[in-house]
Amino acid sequence: MSNAKAKIAVLVSGGGTNLQALLDAQKSGIINSGSIELVISNFKNAYALTRAENAGVEALCITRKSCGGAEGFEKRLIEELDNRGIDLIVLAGFMSILSENFIKHFERRIINIHPSLIPSFCGKGFYGLHVHEAALEKGVKVTGATVHFVNEVPDGGEIIMQKAVEVQEGDTPEVLQKRVMEQAEWIILPASTEKICAEIVASRG
Repeated sequence: MSNAKAKIAVLVSGGGTNLQALLDAQKSGIINSGSIELVISNFKNAYALTRAENAGVEALCITRKSCGGAEGFEKRLIEELDNRGIDLIVLAGFMSILSENFIKHFERRIINIHPSLIPSFCGKGFYGLHVHEAALEKGVKVTGATVHFVNEVPDGGEIIMQKAVEVQEGDTPEVLQKRVMEQAEWIILPASTEKICAEIVASRG
């Protein structure tokens, strides 16, 4: 049992491009110490759920509304994750801030991808295109992505991996977002997931 793969759950809110990168990495063997067992979205129309189903991964939609608010939502999340013995939670474009209570329950077992080089352009209000708009407004020449552990401070947890991406003349937020995904996010998120899963498996030794 000690060599069993770490069980991964991916939490998503939208299209699931980072989820796709994880599913592809599992298929190609980049993620070898872990296995994606569950995908949860907090939006029922999220295309990420379709991606999960296409890959034969269990997909659940849990909304705050269906759980009667934030507290019920997190309680249900914890139940679903614990029932399946999930070892690692990957936030891949999950647009919901998790409470301290939830984070403590899964201490050092939640990782997130953020589309900038933390500590730049991070924290409250910095998500999605807003991050790239801010980077372009500031005129930075280099941006990138960061994978970090999740703690009670938005984007404040310990950094696991970072990768830099050049900003080019004439970039729009959309163009920059795509380059950061292709050159950084889709590389370091699977690599970080494998790294943490390998550590989890080794710790069972």
